[in-house]
Amino acid sequence: MKNRLFAGIRPFSAFIDACWKEPYTTQRFIKDIIAGITVGIIAIPLAMALAIGSGVAPQYGLYTSAVAGIVIALCGGSRFSVSGPTAAFVVILYPVSQQFGLAGLLIATLLSGLILVVMGFARLGKLIEFIPLSVTLGFTSGIAITIATMQIKDFFGLTLEQVPEQYVGKVAALVGALPTINLADTLIGVGTMAVLVYWPRLGIRFPAHLPALIVGSGIMWILWLLDMPVATIGTRFGYILADGTHGQGIPPILPQWLLPWNFPDAHGVPMGFNWHTVSALLPAAFSMAMLGAIESLLCAVVLDGMTGKKHQSNNELIGQGLGNIIAPFFGGITATAAIARSAANVRAGATSPVSSLVHAGLVLLALLVLAPALSYLPLSAMAALLLLVAWNMSEARKVVYLLRRAPKDDIIVMLICMSLTVLFDMVIAITVGIVLASLLFMRRIASMTRINELPQSIAGQRRVIRVNGPLFFAAAERIFEEIAELTAQDPVIILQWDAVPVLDAGGLQAFRNFSEHLPAGARLIVTDIPFQPLKTLARANIHPIPGRLEFYSTLPQALQAQDQILPATANGN
Repeated sequence: MKNRLFAGIRPFSAFIDACWKEPYTTQRFIKDIIAGITVGIIAIPLAMALAIGSGVAPQYGLYTSAVAGIVIALCGGSRFSVSGPTAAFVVILYPVSQQFGLAGLLIATLLSGLILVVMGFARLGKLIEFIPLSVTLGFTSGIAITIATMQIKDFFGLTLEQVPEQYVGKVAALVGALPTINLADTLIGVGTMAVLVYWPRLGIRFPAHLPALIVGSGIMWILWLLDMPVATIGTRFGYILADGTHGQGIPPILPQWLLPWNFPDAHGVPMGFNWHTVSALLPAAFSMAMLGAIESLLCAVVLDGMTGKKHQSNNELIGQGLGNIIAPFFGGITATAAIARSAANVRAGATSPVSSLVHAGLVLLALLVLAPALSYLPLSAMAALLLLVAWNMSEARKVVYLLRRAPKDDIIVMLICMSLTVLFDMVIAITVGIVLASLLFMRRIASMTRINELPQSIAGQRRVIRVNGPLFFAAAERIFEEIAELTAQDPVIILQWDAVPVLDAGGLQAFRNFSEHLPAGARLIVTDIPFQPLKTLARANIHPIPGRLEFYSTLPQALQAQDQILPATANGN
């Protein structure tokens, strides 16, 4: 029992396979260092921007990239994944941080990690394959819309005393605050966005994030010389060290060990850990775990396609879970595999999880060396980064293609998921989307189950019908009603089931009803029964009834037996 429980579960598997089972040469190590530095340059500003978007100070995004990045790289099931804070989580984390503070966010992250580990040991890694494309496109596009909306305030430097929780209220508040637009913040945001958009067109193989921030900071210095105020990380965020030292921006220290519930809550006091806290945060933790599982496994699938390697889905879930369990004890918020950073990791030449470790090391180095400089980064430039992330996350081209080419059912599912994600939350969107997609899929499959009359029928003596398609609850009742209507005057009904792959409980009940309500003197013969329907009939104790219900291996055998009892005129046919 124990062996079956842990079969295929191998923490550190991706790291061991890439760095131990395969020769790890100096050339591979150099490639991993270059890739790790490249991804680190991307991750540092993004981690801070995503932390701000999640409602906490920017250093907690850096702690997440460093701590969770190390743990997941070592324990996960995908050798190329780079983990850290991602844009998809912003819409979940922001409400939690506003209601429960940093402590509540860290506790929810810890609980989500435990859920992910349980999912991994329960071997739920393959369930990602059952989420339709229309659902994933719907909720990712909805998240992108929400993230973009949340960045408008900082991008334009708007003054908002309070941001409503509901999306419609947010939009109304932003529109009402447009007269407070700050020209300096807007110029920085536009300049940063211009570099982010046009830099890739230059053909330079270097991430656009750093040049964009340099340009944005350069515009900020010019505006400062003109005595124009600009909102920066340092003007909005401050810190207090253990020795009582006060500072603005990001503290120049490594992540410190502290129990998550001893961090401040929304009122600035330690939150404590009890059943009331857990029960209040469990719904958010479940949302984080579901989104983390979906995003990390989608990322692993994308990387498999780019590299030709195969990830281990259950080990990836366990690795992600361990990362989210350990990171909160160092101030790390929710982390998962980041598709854009992981893809950049592969394109930069990564060969193993060592590149992700190098990326995490660079983030730690930035905390120690660059913290004073990072405090001068303008918030409008950070908002521009997230706006571009939101645009890339929306996968607008795929959405447009689906709207133009996909069946109407898929379009409806995508639009509903997108709307529910924007107006309510991701869990409701995914739940409704999967249920709706499943119902529509069953309707399609049910419509494919049909009956055809075969030429072996003899008017007034027998009706031979071939059933084509699964006899399951959504189709069986209709099929047997059609058969009953077609054979109302026939003394012998022969059903050929060679094209019936599935007979479920609903189909079995419909078959029982049909056979039990045959007209007096009528006989029902079933032939060519595949294994699954035959097994279902046997388990239900469906036995032949002489002169009423009969079963034959093949249609010719049934016809031959029937010919023996037909009148002589029929035998001549």
